Amino acid sequence: MSAAQRSKPSLAADPSISAPRFTQFIAGLEHLLAQRPAEPRILEEGGRLLAQLVAQDDWLPAHLAVSRADAYRQVPLHRDAAGRFAVVAFVWGAGQGTPIHDHTVWGLIGMLRGAEYSQGYRFTGPDHLVPDGSPLRLEAGQVAAVSPSIGDVHRVRNAHDDSDSISIHVYGADIGIVPRSRYAEDGSRHAFVSGYSSTIASSP
Repeated sequence: MSAAQRSKPSLAADPSISAPRFTQFIAGLEHLLAQRPAEPRILEEGGRLLAQLVAQDDWLPAHLAVSRADAYRQVPLHRDAAGRFAVVAFVWGAGQGTPIHDHTVWGLIGMLRGAEYSQGYRFTGPDHLVPDGSPLRLEAGQVAAVSPSIGDVHRVRNAHDDSDSISIHVYGADIGIVPRSRYAEDGSRHAFVSGYSSTIASSP
């Protein structure tokens, strides 16, 4: 996913997130992953942990929740030292969205503020991409999952054309440095590495 103000992949996560709700979430996720569980358990139990995190919108520092007028922000909140996972806040300005893209790893999406639409896609041939069902609308407090094993290609957009939305994403790798693909409507593939947005929202 491309956005303005991408940093170099070595950008460290912002150290200002000290809210107990967030630190407990990280500890719970680390404990889960230390057991080397199979992916279905990660998605189930990790999803419950993320649901607890986004159940209250009282922990994300204000400076990390500021949108940009020209592009959404992909803000790193925590990057596991061993590269097992990353937690990222997606800050969507009014009407902003992504191109069609994949992840190549498991992912969990928790809606913290506002709402977003996720339209899944599937291949019906080597280069033939079609919508997979209707768009999923994710409301505050709800959680969804993506993965190569359950559906990994989608397009996301803010459900609101007049206000910001924020979703918290957890990925099974340091997603900002993972080689991935975005897709044109005709299914053609284009390689990209997303990087991360700066933790400081400067003016366009």
